[in-house]
Amino acid sequence: MSDDGINTKNWNVLATVEKWHRAEDRHVGLPPDEVVEAKDNLLLNAGIQLLLDLLIGAGGTVYNNSNAYIGVGDSSTSAAATHDALQASSNKSFKGMESSFPSRSAQTLSFKSVWGSSDGNFAWNEWSISNSNSDSGVNLNRKVASLGTKASGSEWTLTVTITVS
Repeated sequence: MSDDGINTKNWNVLATVEKWHRAEDRHVGLPPDEVVEAKDNLLLNAGIQLLLDLLIGAGGTVYNNSNAYIGVGDSSTSAAATHDALQASSNKSFKGMESSFPSRSAQTLSFKSVWGSSDGNFAWNEWSISNSNSDSGVNLNRKVASLGTKASGSEWTLTVTITVS
């Protein structure tokens, strides 16, 4: 077996949370009060299967601006490929894409959602990309990482970039 890099594959993921303690500050264009990043995640079996179905035209709901959501929850249950949803029992929130997201540049996909003042006010311990605004959708991936606890009155954005090479 040669080590010439031909069989090398990379799925690099970066999640970036921008936090404004006052929602108004984001709306007037002030920089975030805090930025938190988390690298890597786990592709979920159902997400892999859907990607393959979409690749061969076998059908399925695409992750486009109308159907892509980022979900956050408060579960710290370790990620497993067999998970098909966020693991939080009640503290979870799915938000649709900002305009122009998801987007692709070369081999990088970007997804971005915004949680307003009254949304997602709990500890963000997990996130996922789904093709539905609930656990009924196909979750592409899941990451367990402490991103902070969002409070009422704050506004947070979560941007996920996925680079495949």
